[in-house]
Amino acid sequence: MAWQSSGTPGVRFREHPARKHGIKKDRYFAIYYKVNGVRHEEALGWATEGWTAQRATAQLVKLKEAHRLGEGPASLREKREVEVERRREAEAQAEREAREKITLPAFFETEYLPGAKLTLKADSVRKMEEHVRNWIAPAMGRIPMRDIRQFHLERLRANLAATGRSPRTMQYVFATLRRVWNKARDKGYPLGPSPTKTLDLPRVSNERQRYLSGEEADALLSALAERSPQTAQMSLLALDCGLRFSEIATMTWGCVQMDNNRLLILNAKGDKDRSVPMTRRVRELLATRESGKSNEMVFKSTTGGRVGKLTKTFDAVVNELGLNTDIDDPKLRFSFHALRHTFASNLVAAGVDLYRVQRLLGHSGPQMTQRYSHVSDQALEDAITTMEEHQAEPRGVLAHRQSRQTK
Repeated sequence: MAWQSSGTPGVRFREHPARKHGIKKDRYFAIYYKVNGVRHEEALGWATEGWTAQRATAQLVKLKEAHRLGEGPASLREKREVEVERRREAEAQAEREAREKITLPAFFETEYLPGAKLTLKADSVRKMEEHVRNWIAPAMGRIPMRDIRQFHLERLRANLAATGRSPRTMQYVFATLRRVWNKARDKGYPLGPSPTKTLDLPRVSNERQRYLSGEEADALLSALAERSPQTAQMSLLALDCGLRFSEIATMTWGCVQMDNNRLLILNAKGDKDRSVPMTRRVRELLATRESGKSNEMVFKSTTGGRVGKLTKTFDAVVNELGLNTDIDDPKLRFSFHALRHTFASNLVAAGVDLYRVQRLLGHSGPQMTQRYSHVSDQALEDAITTMEEHQAEPRGVLAHRQSRQTK
């Protein structure tokens, strides 16, 4: 395809041998010109794309004028580069505006949640979704994160209090807000420190103080065995090994290590694995159960899956035995979790040090385990009694002892 003159200086074209533009052959237009003695040539496009000799001439005039005045792009290549840069800047500006206007629920859904699902437990993610959906979004869902102020958080706190939510629930909701906020800051969003830092929340004091005596524990296990053998067996693991309900419900046969008499607790609270020795009766119990494949649950629901929650039989037996009769304080009322507390208190009462109790319970630090220290207070009382007996001795006897010690 040879170049042909269009009849206008600086504009030429070549015809396609086969492609048509109406009854004429399709033409490809180009322009050429000199700047400071240097020849420039610019390809434009086909007639089927809208190019004509007149349009090419107009484009040539614009470029020559830009060269002469030094204003605007002086070539089509430069024009394209300017246009690309303009689009990039427009996109960057739109992104900046979107980042400045993003709400906390929107950021949670689009940027926080995908990563959380890869790194956090499914139950933790589920609870965070509930916090955002049920509490955070209704209180501040339409407000850009950068505009959230103290009174928005106070409104959220008031909503939680008005519906009777516990101080612990409040702490969990605001912990979710803080984690999402800090993640947004880490990703470069224009935010200051989390506003939760200056918010006062109710103090949480929900440490349960209920423990079963030996007689109460035996009566509970016996009554449960008659009504729901599996519930009784799960209760035994909590009582003898200090396992949480979730740890029992998710235990697979691969975690039951009969060879070394251990139960392996995987993905426990705090994301720390641990192993717990089996008592004789726990070992006997598991030996009598029909074992399954390594990935099968030890305790199954009626549908063969994971046990989601305790049967109502547990609460019914607790009520029949009167374990919560005339007890209104939540700290003193008996629940399944109190079996784990009973395990810990039995250890301490037997003289086991708190560090080993901490390891067995899977606590991340000594603070949680410290609550059981009062169980061993008898040793402190014995110390005071010894001191009193020492003080009650006659002065002459004390002086005689001191004299012998000096010699």
